[in-house]
Amino acid sequence: MDRRDKNNYYLDIAETVLERGTCLRRNYGSIIVKNDEIISTGYTGAPRGRKNCNDIGYCRREQMNVPRGKQYELCRSVHSEANAIISAARRDMIGATLYLVGKDAKTGDLVEHANSCTMCKRLIINSGIEKIIIRDTKDSYREIQIEEWIINDDSLEGDGTY
Repeated sequence: MDRRDKNNYYLDIAETVLERGTCLRRNYGSIIVKNDEIISTGYTGAPRGRKNCNDIGYCRREQMNVPRGKQYELCRSVHSEANAIISAARRDMIGATLYLVGKDAKTGDLVEHANSCTMCKRLIINSGIEKIIIRDTKDSYREIQIEEWIINDDSLEGDGTY
């Protein structure tokens, strides 16, 4: 039996975490890992105590035909990366890796070209996380050094799509 490589092992865990997501469009799961230890997890969902989109039965952004990557201020959800960061101490995140998996809520397919939104990128940069690993297929992934986001500052670019 072949042993699962470490990155896919953690991505598999992040994929399980996203199953708690409540978004009607796309659900993401994130885990933050440092020194081979899971520091925290996060999934897409409304702030504590507020109703989730799956509870109210609609997505406001979908009703307004807001395209992917735009007008996140209209969304009820806190993104998985933000939820994972909120649940961890900064001292534990410095030099850590964030694993990210996204699935389409309707089809269950992995999100093509998944990436963090510009707001989550800012949170990740400030958290001290060193790199992000994003699932593309069941066995393949991309690794991004957060330093690239700092050097190639996209915060002044137009629409914020990813």
